[in-house]
Amino acid sequence: MTTSKTPNRLGGEKSPYLLQHANNPVHWFPWGDEAFEKAKKENKPIFLSIGYSTCHWCHVMERESFEDDEVAAILNNNFVSIKVDREERPDIDHIYMLVCQNMTGQGGWPLTILMTPAKKPFYAGTYFPKHEKWGRAGLVDILIQVSEKWRQDPDLLVKIGEQVTQSLQSGDKDLPVDKITGKILQNAFTQARSLFDSKYGGFGTAPKFPTPHNLSFLLRYWKRNNEPEALAMVEKTLESMYRGGIYDHIGYGFARYSTDGKWLVPHFEKMLYDNALLALAYTECFQATGRSLYAKVAKEIFTYVLRDMTSPEGGFYSAEDADSEGEEGKFYVWSPAEVKNILGEKEGEIYCRLFDITAKGNFEGRSIPNLISAPPFNAAGEINSKTDEMTVSIGLQRQKLFDARAKRVHPYKDDKILTSWNGLMIAALARGAAVFSEPVYKEAAVRAVDFILQKLRREDGRLLARYRDGESDYQAYLDDYAFLTWGLLELYGATFEVTYLVSALKLAGQMIDLFWDKENGGFFFYGEDAERLIARPKEIYDGALPSGNSAGLHNLLRLARLTGNTELLEMADKQIAAFAGEISKHPWGYTHFLSGIDLMLGPAREIVIAGKSGEADTEAMLSAVRRAFIPETAAVFHPAGESGKGIEKAAPFVKEQLPVNGKATAYICQNYACREPVTDPEELARLL
Repeated sequence: MTTSKTPNRLGGEKSPYLLQHANNPVHWFPWGDEAFEKAKKENKPIFLSIGYSTCHWCHVMERESFEDDEVAAILNNNFVSIKVDREERPDIDHIYMLVCQNMTGQGGWPLTILMTPAKKPFYAGTYFPKHEKWGRAGLVDILIQVSEKWRQDPDLLVKIGEQVTQSLQSGDKDLPVDKITGKILQNAFTQARSLFDSKYGGFGTAPKFPTPHNLSFLLRYWKRNNEPEALAMVEKTLESMYRGGIYDHIGYGFARYSTDGKWLVPHFEKMLYDNALLALAYTECFQATGRSLYAKVAKEIFTYVLRDMTSPEGGFYSAEDADSEGEEGKFYVWSPAEVKNILGEKEGEIYCRLFDITAKGNFEGRSIPNLISAPPFNAAGEINSKTDEMTVSIGLQRQKLFDARAKRVHPYKDDKILTSWNGLMIAALARGAAVFSEPVYKEAAVRAVDFILQKLRREDGRLLARYRDGESDYQAYLDDYAFLTWGLLELYGATFEVTYLVSALKLAGQMIDLFWDKENGGFFFYGEDAERLIARPKEIYDGALPSGNSAGLHNLLRLARLTGNTELLEMADKQIAAFAGEISKHPWGYTHFLSGIDLMLGPAREIVIAGKSGEADTEAMLSAVRRAFIPETAAVFHPAGESGKGIEKAAPFVKEQLPVNGKATAYICQNYACREPVTDPEELARLL
């Protein structure tokens, strides 16, 4: 931290950006003869920093480095430091931005240049943390190495500066590009390819589990690498699961897993967490592809959950049994006679033929409705029939069968409410609300959050894990904290109400206090205030559910980028280091954690939408952000006026990001560098 409050040479400037740095302990100079003459006279290289007043990562670098006495001492003793406002001097900015793009393959602000007193650059980059982290070189290390090289062999740096300048003048772009590799992601994709069932989708052989986070990882891999095979595996699996008997075509929702390789015969138990994660996967695939089928399935899952799995108080029940009347699947299977008795001979025959309901049966003499051999789906995600009447008829037939099935003895419903699984369903509903513009989903997610925070939290704020029959009990575990925080973050993205972001921050803080391994990094499964057993494990494997560590990694990264809190990024870095050895042995077993690594590797993107709440241009921009498949992006809404004070407190970097000329404005920072603001919603959609 800085101890200096003496204004430097920027104090007399008019630029808001330069004035923001006027009290830094760095002896900043504005661009001008005084600085260059000093550099020549003292034979020092120049440290040039270019940015603008509303640049998020510029503020981060100022807080981490330019307000820091250690960094300031290195700069003041070994360099002449110049600060430039790109909006005042776009000429300077343009030249050195080209240098950065040629030398590194990317550009943006803050722009960092090291150059000779003759203004010839020999090193370039954008944002640098104070010390090496997130795969990015540390500013202190760079400055020390360069200052030593300048003393020992200044001619070498001068020569590089000459070459770079000549290359810039000649338009030569063939300079080295420094890239961070994602080899571990590639290894996981290679494993997925070897396990993929190209005929029926999914991975491996029977029994087959949905494992939606595998699909979410592949969607991210597809987007990062433009790898069509990754997307094809996701689409084949999602469509095949929906066609199979693992999906309840009468009442909606997915069963736990398939006992066979083609998703026909399920273990009929329905779990809240499976349906939450599958709803997320189908919603994300709709975002990525625009195919209506995936939206249709996601919405049907939500219909099932809101109808059958929601308590009067707002929480979500845990599961429905596989058995009824002592027989597995009895509630779900049919004979042709039953169907025809309900639908009539003609329509019953059509339905049975379409959904594979036969006299022989496909499960212990009766039939599980499925679409495995049915015709392709049309653009609306319905069976591709010759007439619209056929599609409408199928919908009516389903409802009649559902009403008749409702008279059967229902499977047992496990009506306990678990904080962790509720967190997942809150996340799914919130994403659905955002993508499908469906207020019912938002209202359900809000009710569930309110229920948990009222009923599953002690007076001291400690989360509890289970609620049933009016009683809450058991100190919450890592998964409870991690999944509920996940849900709150999704709910913030759906509503942009800062209260959910603040709640997520508080929960994450408790999670760190209770579960973080201060010696080795990562999160323990149970809290330091819990009963001590013979071991205190740290779960990392992403099996039926993502691990709490995997979800925790995502939360740290997302919260850091939503709020500008780089300490959370440092923790995420330590968490990755703690488990890297284990994950590298079999990366396909840790796909949700790998999705977090994908987010860490970048290119990370932050978007701040500044505008008046409820105005058409503001809503158009928020809608563009909500609907796009942009998992690498952290989006913040900064409402104009007093209503924006809450987000300014939670995310101070948005304070100066305001509407431009009264228009809703998008501020986009990507890979620690910021673009010019955007005021056209269509342009924002194009960029996304």
